[in-house]
Amino acid sequence: MSDRDQTFLDLLAELRTCQVCAEKLPQAPRPVLQIHPQAKILIAAQAPGRRAHASGLPFDDLSGDRLRDWLGVSRAQFYDPQIFALVPMGFCYPGKGRSGDLPPRSECAPRWRNSLLSHLLQVELTLVIGQYARQYHLPTSQGSLQELVRNWRDYAPALIPLPHPSPRNTLWLRRNPWFVEEVLPALRERVAAILPSDFS
Repeated sequence: MSDRDQTFLDLLAELRTCQVCAEKLPQAPRPVLQIHPQAKILIAAQAPGRRAHASGLPFDDLSGDRLRDWLGVSRAQFYDPQIFALVPMGFCYPGKGRSGDLPPRSECAPRWRNSLLSHLLQVELTLVIGQYARQYHLPTSQGSLQELVRNWRDYAPALIPLPHPSPRNTLWLRRNPWFVEEVLPALRERVAAILPSDFS
């Protein structure tokens, strides 16, 4: 094992036992992510929901079902860490707010994100989901979510901004049919080009 591989494993082990926000979380910390140095596609989202916290699998909910449909991938492909790195801005379930889950804990990304992403040297596509991922990965972007996603060609092929696949965004999707008509076909084509040819 190389020194770099050992450093990655040590980092991941440290993250798995993180207690920094323990007193501020509604449940005991359980960092939820999927990462491997060989991953080809990075999904940068917000934070795990209650179901993902319970199962330990990122996007193990209705949002994940919709996201996998958007990508045109199977559950097996999605949960292959050598294909997809699922690295949210916050790794633990932050709790419920007035209109959905609370934001990712602000302590999380500064402590872990740069170190984790420094090991993802094979990533060919980054999918940016949600305002907190946008602030990190597209810090100079301007305008609304609708404008950002509509201008996805400005960032492709290395990065594609997406709306959150939550069922709460169904109305947004209905109001913006161009997303399904224009963005999703291009997204699926890009993902398909990256997937291993022997993985169906």
